[in-house]
Amino acid sequence: MPTVGVPSPGVVLPLYDDNPTGRVPYLTILFIALNVVVFAFVQPRGGEAEARFNYRHAVIPCELDQGRPLSEAEIVSGECGATRAVDPVGTFGTREFAPDKNVWLAVIWSMFLHGSWLHLLGNVWFLWVFGNNIEERFGRAGFVAFYLLAGVVATLVQVLADHGSTIPLIGASGAVAGVMGAYIVLFPRARVLTWWPMFLILVVYIPAVIVLGLWFLMQFATDPNSGVAWQAHVGGFVFGAAVAFALRSRLRPLPVVTRRRRAPRGTFGTARPDPAHTWDPPYGATPWSPPRPSDPPAWGPPSGPPATGRRNLEPPGDVDGA
Repeated sequence: MPTVGVPSPGVVLPLYDDNPTGRVPYLTILFIALNVVVFAFVQPRGGEAEARFNYRHAVIPCELDQGRPLSEAEIVSGECGATRAVDPVGTFGTREFAPDKNVWLAVIWSMFLHGSWLHLLGNVWFLWVFGNNIEERFGRAGFVAFYLLAGVVATLVQVLADHGSTIPLIGASGAVAGVMGAYIVLFPRARVLTWWPMFLILVVYIPAVIVLGLWFLMQFATDPNSGVAWQAHVGGFVFGAAVAFALRSRLRPLPVVTRRRRAPRGTFGTARPDPAHTWDPPYGATPWSPPRPSDPPAWGPPSGPPATGRRNLEPPGDVDGA
């Protein structure tokens, strides 16, 4: 069954982005929780029960192409438009398998369905790493609309690429790919702590434009028999990048994040935060700190005891007529 999910990390796996936000990403957490709850407590797993559930609730390209639920003959034969199918159980015709199914709302429901724990964890992990910054820039209402619309566009791209398929499409990564596309436009220089599985233990910070760019290019190398709907990934990513580029000047401004500095090495206890030195510029900007009040000025006379009386402006040896 094709899954709209993040492929296995054959090249890079982002672990953390050094890109702090100014507020808690409640909606990112909510989307993650919904995906986990649906998979853990709503979806049946394994056997005929799982297949029936997916055919009743997931989006299917053939259904969108014809504007109606699949018939029993189409499910048994695997052919869109089939009117009769025979198997050892019996003969099947044009009776709809799920007559009450809304094939258009199924586009939304499919974003919260997954095929396995690995499929689920891959999607929500990418959403956790990159979603908080996009939520902050788009605002909460804007993020919900953007996330859902990215998933819809990704699904439609997959349907256009394989409109005769009778196999359900499930997974959140069409929407997650949209988030990643927006991230590469808005935060291309953000440092992403990345694991390179091909080098086993190599974990390094890499700019987001490289990490996400490699992920995007690897979609075109996906094995056609892997069951991964990679066209949906490409469609969602391109949509997210295009929307972020078009709206980049209208989005919420970048936050100014105050951090607590660590105590210097060799000291005991915790260093007190210095108000003049606690701001760390986000998103890879060049660090800068204002001068401490106790620092000597960079101009004027050298440090020493304060002068008293009038300033001596005459050359040495020519004081008071001497």
